[in-house]
Amino acid sequence: MRIVVAINPAAAFGSTAGVGPAVVAALRAAGHEVTSLSEPDYPRLVAVANAALATKPDALVVVGGDGMVGFAANLTATSGIPFGIVPSGTGNDMARGLGIPVGDTAAAIAQLEHALGRPPRVIDAGLITRDDGSTRWFACVFSGGFDARVNERANRMRHPRGRGRYILALLRELVTLRAISYELELDGVALERDAILVAVGNNVSFGGGMRVAPDALLDDGLFDVVTLAPVNRRQLLGIFPSVFSGAHIRDPRVSVRRARRVRISAAGVVGYADGERVGELPLELEVVPGALSVLA
Repeated sequence: MRIVVAINPAAAFGSTAGVGPAVVAALRAAGHEVTSLSEPDYPRLVAVANAALATKPDALVVVGGDGMVGFAANLTATSGIPFGIVPSGTGNDMARGLGIPVGDTAAAIAQLEHALGRPPRVIDAGLITRDDGSTRWFACVFSGGFDARVNERANRMRHPRGRGRYILALLRELVTLRAISYELELDGVALERDAILVAVGNNVSFGGGMRVAPDALLDDGLFDVVTLAPVNRRQLLGIFPSVFSGAHIRDPRVSVRRARRVRISAAGVVGYADGERVGELPLELEVVPGALSVLA
């Protein structure tokens, strides 16, 4: 098979530096024709990956975290080109949702090689439309509110890696905790809510295993829209541990609704998707069933 491997520029350093070369070596050893893309920055990686995918390879494989999943989604959505993931990022939540081993590169590569011999799995994707008409795809979870501010702070931090980074960022953001006045529209039904956060899940988790939308399905044609009513710092810290099991949705202050199309408006709030900054609200999100093909 002709396979393009795109390696997150940040994965070229530190403890993850060997993951990309290991993936390339394993795929070549298995007899595949591999184009390895390792660029010094994200914009250059996007440019060379677009050129590589224009040749219609059999698959794209991304090495990194949820940001690289968003990268793959934006390159391959509705194209029919499947993509695989070898997780080496901070959160790796999409890999978890797809049952790909996290923290075990050899096992992830072995599962990828097995998946290359089978038809890809077809899943939904979210299409975000900004007020200026520009669009962006996402595969995992969109966040807008306290959760997005935590993500933004975590992205600026160098240490620690994994779940600990998000927990530390959350504790620091508690200092400025405040409710946000949202205008929501779910499949045409308008709602006004004061809330701490709004998370829109195509996948189950974000932030390194926080199961914010524990009942979300990747292929049901629906988002799970999770909101948390206004709470104080102590109350939020009381709810927070249950997010890792998904038990928080039993709390009466947490609401879960399902919708195909979601519009979110709030003043001065920035949205994040797949761990990356999307832009300021308002934003419109729509499920596109079967938009992605994944090797999982």
